[in-house]
Amino acid sequence: MGRLSEYLRFVVTLTAVVDPFLAVPFFLAFTRGDNPQHRAKLARVIAFTVFVVLALSAFLGEALLGAIGSSLSAFRVAGGLVLLLMALAMLNAQAGGVRQSTEEANELAAGDVSGIVPLAFPLLAGPGAISTSIIAAGQATLMHQFAIVGCIAVVCLVSWTVLSHAHAIASRLSLTALNVATRILGLLLAAMAVQTMAEGLRDLLPGLAR
Repeated sequence: MGRLSEYLRFVVTLTAVVDPFLAVPFFLAFTRGDNPQHRAKLARVIAFTVFVVLALSAFLGEALLGAIGSSLSAFRVAGGLVLLLMALAMLNAQAGGVRQSTEEANELAAGDVSGIVPLAFPLLAGPGAISTSIIAAGQATLMHQFAIVGCIAVVCLVSWTVLSHAHAIASRLSLTALNVATRILGLLLAAMAVQTMAEGLRDLLPGLAR
């Protein structure tokens, strides 16, 4: 039951980090004038790209941290801070500079990019999602890492479903409704970010747990 709760928490956290609802307006703007077949294909490619980026992060992230001499505990604190910055932006119904820079937003609006960049990376599979995946898969067995990848697949499936039905969602929900969904996910993400930083600080400074 403890493991199941942990995986459920990871799915909720990663869904809030990826936040496919926040990507809906960007996806609609990029695919304006495209036929349904092209939109469906782009949604599949974006979801698959997000899965590959996050799955590789889960398997290789801890080794990369070791190579640069950083501990997982320190990465928890840094990753939690990144998540908190993202959550604050989401509470304002904005993408935020951590997820997407102004220059990247301008390129997307001008149609100068493929859609995979920056929709898949860094809008969906950005620093926050990568950090969350590395932290969840760190210091664990191979079976646990595969379970984490399975959870990532679930989140990517949700993202694909939202993006592939983006036009239908937009026709039924107002921008305000999408922003409300983003703000709710932002509030959940803020709580998870504080928890992640607290766990990292507890490991780095054991005296704080007393």
